[in-house]
Amino acid sequence: MKNKFRTLSKIALVLIYLVIVAGAIVRMTGSGMGCPDWPKCFGYFIPPNESSQLLFEANHSYEKGMMILMDHEAFLVAKTDFMSGEKFNASDWEVYSKHDYTTYDPVHTWVEYINRLIGALSGIPILIFTVLAFWFWKKNKWIPVISVLTLFGMGFQAWLGKTVVDSNLAPYKITIHMVMALLIVAFILYLIFASKTTYKQQKYQKRFYNILILALVLSLVQIVLGTQVRQFIDEQTKLLGYQKSLWLASPELNFYIHRSTSILVLVLNGYLWYLNRSNTLGFNKVKLVIYCVILEAATGILMYYFDFPFLSQPLHLVIASILFGIQCYILFECLHKKREKQLA
Repeated sequence: MKNKFRTLSKIALVLIYLVIVAGAIVRMTGSGMGCPDWPKCFGYFIPPNESSQLLFEANHSYEKGMMILMDHEAFLVAKTDFMSGEKFNASDWEVYSKHDYTTYDPVHTWVEYINRLIGALSGIPILIFTVLAFWFWKKNKWIPVISVLTLFGMGFQAWLGKTVVDSNLAPYKITIHMVMALLIVAFILYLIFASKTTYKQQKYQKRFYNILILALVLSLVQIVLGTQVRQFIDEQTKLLGYQKSLWLASPELNFYIHRSTSILVLVLNGYLWYLNRSNTLGFNKVKLVIYCVILEAATGILMYYFDFPFLSQPLHLVIASILFGIQCYILFECLHKKREKQLA
């Protein structure tokens, strides 16, 4: 049973990272409003493939919540289940008033819909391992507690996803959505670590521990700043179109802070690598941290100096999320060794 719990936790972690990847692609393609409602898409469990499916049809069975697009001016929503007559009857419909988005693009719709499907799929292993987590109650009560928090976190993410759509992609809600995803990653990584039966030979060092916490907080700050820079780019895209060379011609202060802080990220994580190696602490995943930092810097350089090559934006975000996850896991390893030292 414990092995199944650990396997399900790993599956959930992979799926959560796939959600982050899908979310990054949604932002890159501007597909955030591909489905103007939630949890369905245009009122359907499977969204339409072409715009003609959103036109009014005579003698057609409509269910409550299904949407039609009237003259590209407004989405109308069926008030109840009904069968349409030969002519359009306005009393059967009401204007979808949660936002004023009135566009249908099949690519954007399916990109957003797939993102939602992956999110829903990721909830399945989380639900199952939350039930299995209570097998650990006597050994480690934190495992069922964190499992339940993870499940509630997924519920909060689903609700927040709805509010993001209803607000027509309010920037601060997108940022909260991203931070919550990282918190769920941290929860699942704890469950993977805490359910281990054997642990590596490692040494606790206070300086390494303190620098690691600082580096982890800085990574989170960088991700938040990055989402704000991304929002600025979205606004520039709407204003200037796809003239990529102009997107960062006159950036806001957040961009300069984000870019300058990246140097501190490199220095801190490089120092962690030095401390780990010079003191033979045994935290081998620090190497992966350095690889992520280098790749993160490389994608940042590509975006700024080479006009946002294809996939550079989602890669930048995904690598930052992976970096955060690895740092969290090293922190759990470090905390474990700290407790062992205190009990010795």
